[in-house]
Amino acid sequence: MPPAFAPPPERRLLGIGLALLAYFMFTGIDSSAKWLGLVGIPFMQIVFLRYVIHLGLVSAINLPQQGLALLRTGNMRLQILRSVSLLGASVSNFIAVQYLPLTVTGAIAFTMPLILCALSVPLLGESVGWRRWTAIGVGFIGVLIIVRPGGDAFHPASLLSLFGAVSSAFYFIFTRQASGIDSPATSQFYLGIFATVVLAPFALTNWVWPVSIDGWTAFFAIGVFGFVGHQLITVAYGFAPAAVIAPFSYLQIIFMTLSGWLIFAQLPDNALYLGAPIVIGSGLYIWLRERKLAKPIVTPIAELR
Repeated sequence: MPPAFAPPPERRLLGIGLALLAYFMFTGIDSSAKWLGLVGIPFMQIVFLRYVIHLGLVSAINLPQQGLALLRTGNMRLQILRSVSLLGASVSNFIAVQYLPLTVTGAIAFTMPLILCALSVPLLGESVGWRRWTAIGVGFIGVLIIVRPGGDAFHPASLLSLFGAVSSAFYFIFTRQASGIDSPATSQFYLGIFATVVLAPFALTNWVWPVSIDGWTAFFAIGVFGFVGHQLITVAYGFAPAAVIAPFSYLQIIFMTLSGWLIFAQLPDNALYLGAPIVIGSGLYIWLRERKLAKPIVTPIAELR
């Protein structure tokens, strides 16, 4: 089994700064995916690009130094389960952003801590008290306000976005179970190679090249944003505890709002102003309860794309 990896000295401000930069990169992934869809790139190719470029960068940086040691894992089953979960989240989200504003998909993604808290009971054997169950219920009321099922503003892509949040929760559960087994580089490699192999037959049979400069920019940026964002969040958690970084993840809604406004000319509607604070407030309450109970804390958005 690969050796354990010693964390760097704690530097909380640096960790928070790196995490905020990572959330900006994750917003760049969604923005690039949405733009590629607008210029006519098939969504399977978009997801493939996100992972194949990520895989290329991970391999180029780590293979010369580590060689085949990069491929050694202490638990292949968990690496596959992590990869399947993250791929499901990526496919769902990349389809959803083609039809919904980034602020809507982002707000729905913030339900991941609520879903994770609920799933931790049957899958991790954890105990969830009535306070957190109440927070979970209130959070999903916020989701109903945002997506408005049955109303004229409802779009079925909202359900895909919610499915992506469920897949992300499974991803974090499997990541928690695999914690300390493999190096970040090895975990990143398996995320990239699994998705690349699975998606290649679908992406390559209907390949479309960009025809504009902005299309080519997004074409390469989606993979770069993914790789840099994942590296930054990994390093950030080495410098600061999860309990310190987790609340700042909700600031990503600001990045998404700015991207939706400046790039896609989409401003949030009134329902989002009401529903998003309810979802975020519920997530923060669960974070506070888990911190008080000294349980592992995860960030709602990190590594979800």
